[in-house]
Amino acid sequence: MISKKMTISCGLAGLLGVAVVATTTMAAMAASPAEFYKGRKLQMIVGSDPGGGYDTYGRLVARHIGRFLSNKPGRIIVKNMPGAASIVSVNYIYNVAAQDGSIIGAPQRSVPFAQILGKKGPRYLSSKINWLGSLNNEVGVVYTWHSAKVKTMADAFKHVAIFGAVGPNDTEYYPSLLNNTMGAKFKLVMGYSSSTTIRLAMERGEVEGQTQSWSSLRNGNPEWISGKKVNVFVQLSLKKHPDLPNVPLVFDFITKENVLPQFTVEEVKTYWRLMLTEKAMGRPFMLGPKVPADRVRAMRKAFTAMVSDKAFTAEAKKRRREIVFVSGGEIQKMIGTMSAAPKKTIQNLASLIRYKGPIKRVKEALARHSGKVTKTKKGGRRIYLMFKGKEVKAKVSGSRTKVTLNGKKAKRKAIKAGMTCTFVYPGAGQEAKEVNCKK
Repeated sequence: MISKKMTISCGLAGLLGVAVVATTTMAAMAASPAEFYKGRKLQMIVGSDPGGGYDTYGRLVARHIGRFLSNKPGRIIVKNMPGAASIVSVNYIYNVAAQDGSIIGAPQRSVPFAQILGKKGPRYLSSKINWLGSLNNEVGVVYTWHSAKVKTMADAFKHVAIFGAVGPNDTEYYPSLLNNTMGAKFKLVMGYSSSTTIRLAMERGEVEGQTQSWSSLRNGNPEWISGKKVNVFVQLSLKKHPDLPNVPLVFDFITKENVLPQFTVEEVKTYWRLMLTEKAMGRPFMLGPKVPADRVRAMRKAFTAMVSDKAFTAEAKKRRREIVFVSGGEIQKMIGTMSAAPKKTIQNLASLIRYKGPIKRVKEALARHSGKVTKTKKGGRRIYLMFKGKEVKAKVSGSRTKVTLNGKKAKRKAIKAGMTCTFVYPGAGQEAKEVNCKK
């Protein structure tokens, strides 16, 4: 039997425990940035699949930004949290994650606009997010496979082109806006996990093209550019990219002859200017809305210092990642402008970036490549094998990739050169769903 005295003692102990936790939390929140970040483990939450442009930029920042914070923090762990074009990751950072400055977000640039345009799913206010800055002012492109009938924008007004799409991001927004304001004839196949898997689908002949950033296309498949495997025929930007002096801007097509009769030319230009504000914050980074202001300032200062650092810029160049810095303050102003647009304009734009045609969804096919393992790197995080005379690589996640050895579950570090393995993955260089090996 529990005595009344014991009950009171337990109750007091519980209250004291809560008080200690509350005091500790208050002390942590009151710590200066230098005190808080000293030796602290941080997280970088990337709102996209591994291997794509956002993931590469996120990991680049994670490797360097700690050097520019006072009393350098501990290791910055990168975690991929894909879903709904980064809405899942931003909902987490905004509503669930610690609001102490230890969680950095690397979302897709469409995240603010999904909320402002009234898309279902966002549980955040873009204007209240603490934006650290962006690593690029992105230029988007519209392109098709070399064998496609549609090779120019004039062709797109006359003939159907089948494009791959992920969902509520660039891959859906821009073909839809071209269709709905100017009568282009793009048909979308939804359900791809990333622009990388859409490019693989183009090689397989499943789709004929997509819209994405020029930097991701150029860096992801440079041989397509040099080998003239694709037709790049429109730039989605407010100004031309130096690489593409002869490719017209989308504004070149917003003319009385092309604009649908229910719109004026100026109305359509306004819709496009609003949407292309998104491109100017091409590779954004963020902190949660309640992070203390002094830590936001410290992180922004570190981010700004990092982008001009020689070691950082050298690695970015090595990884073929373009750096055009946009400050956190500039992004905050852009989002403020977008949020202040007339409600009717925003409502119209929200409708115009939706695909209106019959929705076809794809179940992504996975490749199976088998062969002898030639080498492993980073404790099994990268595994290489020979497949049909060519060395191919798979990225191996410790949590998402199922690894087996002789039919039994195994750790990725157990895989060694000389073993025979099968990669089950979207394609070479991508993260494997399964790695099945035999000694």
